[in-house]
Amino acid sequence: MKKIAFKEIENIFEDLVHIRRDLHMYPELSFEEQRTPAIIANYLRECGLEVKTEVGGRGVTALLEGGKPGKTVALRADFDALPIQDEKSVPYKSKISGVMHACGHDIHTASLLGVAYALSKVKENLHGNVMFIHQFAEEVIPGGAKAMIDDGCLKNVDVVYGAHVLSNVPVGQICYKENYMMAAGDKFEIVIEGKGGHGSSPHLAIDPVLIGSQIVTNIQQIAASRINATDPTVITACSFDGVSSYNIIPDKVTLSGTVRTFSEEARELAEKNIRKVAEMACSSAGAICEVIYEYGYPSVCNDSKEALRIKRIGEEIVGKENVSESPLQMAMEDFSYYVKERPGAFFNVGGMNSDIQAIFPHHHPKFDVDEQSILIAGKMFISLVFDYLNRSH
Repeated sequence: MKKIAFKEIENIFEDLVHIRRDLHMYPELSFEEQRTPAIIANYLRECGLEVKTEVGGRGVTALLEGGKPGKTVALRADFDALPIQDEKSVPYKSKISGVMHACGHDIHTASLLGVAYALSKVKENLHGNVMFIHQFAEEVIPGGAKAMIDDGCLKNVDVVYGAHVLSNVPVGQICYKENYMMAAGDKFEIVIEGKGGHGSSPHLAIDPVLIGSQIVTNIQQIAASRINATDPTVITACSFDGVSSYNIIPDKVTLSGTVRTFSEEARELAEKNIRKVAEMACSSAGAICEVIYEYGYPSVCNDSKEALRIKRIGEEIVGKENVSESPLQMAMEDFSYYVKERPGAFFNVGGMNSDIQAIFPHHHPKFDVDEQSILIAGKMFISLVFDYLNRSH
């Protein structure tokens, strides 16, 4: 039956490419998706599935019930785009000014629709069910995953899988990872209020620029001296805003940046020490500060058993030589919420191909990937469904 499902998704590959390119030409930003979820819902209904819309906001879910009783596998794809101007020279270049699919979510969507079609053709032979989760707003905190989960998308689900295409991994390759795979991502903002003055008389001012500079230097030391070296942590100040004239010391400056961690312990230590560094620097100089720390997505921590299932299945599909362990990634992904609720795993599918200039990094104006990744991700999902349901039966 799996071979039949493979044949079905291969037969509609050109249709899936058309869907991907249509989505690429008409991208929609996070929390503004309307056309995209409507296309997804219509396609899934045509596959004969039980479809729910506006799940958690703008999400779409569809349940495929197998012909035999069993467990339920959830498969997730995201569908939002980014506020980036598309600079590629391709027929399917974005037609929406300042918006483009620069992260591959159109690939994810097309692939999962193909899986729904293929599995609908063999559903009578499935020992269980498949829940298709098409998620909105992955790119912008608070994201769409938690809202969809709160709205019940994981109800009765036993395991969940997700995939992401990568433009820095050659097409035809698959990457898996046990345990921690992607980092938690938080935001901090430090507002420093001093006393403004003239640049020629700094002794009469309380210079928030000087204080802010000390804070920037000192928070860089937190990861090195306050957090276990075996627990990867990145703390980066990314903006320093103190609008003023070249010879005027401002009253106030604002620092902001990001924190990337894997463990909750490191996350809590980072927040605690950022607050401490800022407050001590300000109090010793006679200034005051406000520290705003916003928790973003938690880290993606894969279930080891499911990650190794991905490894084994990947070797069957693309060959052992084309499957590798993913390095830890400091980028964040709200798939993390799904694997906090259910066993599951996230994996990567290669999309790089220099022959078609699919070589640019994610979030780059010329980002693109090889569309063969649609099929490879689709076959991985199909195999995961059969493997999990058959072995659980």
